[in-house]
Amino acid sequence: MSNYTKDIDAVATLCEANGSSWNTINPESVARMRAQNKFKTGLDIAKYTADLMRSDMAAFDADKTKYTQSLGCWHGFIGQQKMISIKKHFNGQTDRRYLYLSGWMVAALRSDFGPLPDQSMHEKTTVASLVEELYTFLRQADARELGGLFRELDAAREAGDTAAQATIQDKIDNHVTHVVPIIADIDAGFGNAEATYIMAKQMIEAGACALQIENQVADEKQCGHQDGKVTVPHADFHSKIRALRYAFLELGIDNGIIVSRTDSEGAGLTKEIAVVKEPGDQGDRYNSFLDVEEIDVADMAEGDVCFNRDGKLVRPKRLPSGLYQFRQGTGEERCVFDSIEAIKAGADLLWIETATPNVQDIADMMNEVRKEIPDAKLVYNNSPSFNWTLNFRQQAFDAMVAAGEDVSAYDRAALMSAEYDETELSARADDKIRTFQADTAREANIFHHLITLPTYHTAALSTDNLAKEYFGEAGMLGYVAGVQRKEIRQGIACVKHQNMSGSDMGDDHKEYFAGENALKAGGAKNTSNQFN
Repeated sequence: MSNYTKDIDAVATLCEANGSSWNTINPESVARMRAQNKFKTGLDIAKYTADLMRSDMAAFDADKTKYTQSLGCWHGFIGQQKMISIKKHFNGQTDRRYLYLSGWMVAALRSDFGPLPDQSMHEKTTVASLVEELYTFLRQADARELGGLFRELDAAREAGDTAAQATIQDKIDNHVTHVVPIIADIDAGFGNAEATYIMAKQMIEAGACALQIENQVADEKQCGHQDGKVTVPHADFHSKIRALRYAFLELGIDNGIIVSRTDSEGAGLTKEIAVVKEPGDQGDRYNSFLDVEEIDVADMAEGDVCFNRDGKLVRPKRLPSGLYQFRQGTGEERCVFDSIEAIKAGADLLWIETATPNVQDIADMMNEVRKEIPDAKLVYNNSPSFNWTLNFRQQAFDAMVAAGEDVSAYDRAALMSAEYDETELSARADDKIRTFQADTAREANIFHHLITLPTYHTAALSTDNLAKEYFGEAGMLGYVAGVQRKEIRQGIACVKHQNMSGSDMGDDHKEYFAGENALKAGGAKNTSNQFN
């Protein structure tokens, strides 16, 4: 017996027990509403998606072709449309496809202060609110899809088509939810470890099963692809990792996922000299990367900060800002060190922010990490901050040079030019871009590939194209040919925007609540019928 049928029977029994005052309650309508509300709380979602993500991690350990992917979201509608589209194009399944909540997009698009740079200046609560909003829209997608199946079931019953009834009932009983894991960006924790813990709880209660935190200083935080990044000693960062774990455990999400991100590859500064308890410990190793000079006590100036290294007095290079500088060329080594220590501190997945998308560079770092942590897995940012075309064309150019091939037809500095689009070099580069995720999953143990800001860019591009046509000579044809006609022919659900906003579900509820007295919106004069 399906849960749907069980719910009908259970509610029927409940109605009977409550007497005649419940006679107007339709048990099947209640069962439908329960099916449309599978997840009652954000913690229900977090538990379900954490189990799903852990299962995917185990599957990836066994088969490197089973990596996962996500696209960044800044609005619930965007996340909903992604999952509806995925189900449409991939046989009704959402396997290994997640959503990513980008702190950059929250700052740029969701702050009450207006557009902000990615420097943790936006309101803390906005992040958890967006997690909740995303899941509200995903749950609504479930309710809308099931509502359509319920109407199909009623029509099959009315027609007396028992075969169709059985088919539709099976679809209802085995409905695949649009709810998937969200990897949510908590930046550098928005303060100290206590602030990190409080914010993490709010995000988990909204439904987040995976939290990504970075090793930058909270009050000096920069976007991972900009200059001026400042890291913190491992002891400080690991206290925040533990804060995340405590938040998960307190709320009963025992298998919540922590993604530890290191920005050390591009971060040349630190705010603190780490505490050293004994030679060779974590703090000592952190300090070993500092740019220092050996001095005598007599050479110390007023206000100098110096420390003992191997029995010698050294003075770290300190900038006018008060920050300390690491030695040039130590970024990759520090990334490896950060990653190993983060997993030892309780992180589940790693994130190494790189300057360019290069398979070998990423693999080199991860291979070093895996010498100590064999099953270490990476989350990788397939960032729009990279010029993918130029980077991979330059990589193809360099490979051709190394192989002794003739590259005289190409200008390496100008490879972005459209004149190269139909060349052999361009074809090789595009093929490497196409296989980049599979290649790095295999070579660098990348479990999850994400694009942080895709819909920021797609919204800008599509709006630019529409504005150019609509306000130009095409006029209304700019919208009809460029948007609506494509929506209809591609079967985009939101062409019926009234349905997407919940109008049909509202009609269902009106009928449940008012019976034949219901004033419904979906009648013959509803213009959405033009899209049937």
